[in-house]
Amino acid sequence: MADDPQNDPRVYFAAERTLLAWLRTGLALMGVGFAVARFGLFLRQMQATETHGPVHSSGLSVWSGVALVGLGVVVNLGAMGRHVQLTRELMSDRWRPGVSTHGVALAATLAVIGVAMAVYLVLMR
Repeated sequence: MADDPQNDPRVYFAAERTLLAWLRTGLALMGVGFAVARFGLFLRQMQATETHGPVHSSGLSVWSGVALVGLGVVVNLGAMGRHVQLTRELMSDRWRPGVSTHGVALAATLAVIGVAMAVYLVLMR
């Protein structure tokens, strides 16, 4: 039967594409986190070279970078779990359409992080 999602490979391919999109998002978060952490180290080295003295840093870039890497790991693990859950629902014909709670949660988390970064940049100028 063509309308049955259990027998339509396009449904499973779409689920796999969604998984891959989530994995790319998680990898991007980890890459940005690594760059943020290393950029703080780079700035400290540049400042130390210019002043020839000890450099004091809050370490915020390192912790921000580590947090973004951690968020990327959480996104990838969540994507894996959701993909397994979705394919099981599709195979048993229990799937029902609805809002992607993972997507909404990630969007809200990134919005909060963005606002916090903007406030930090305004206050530290």
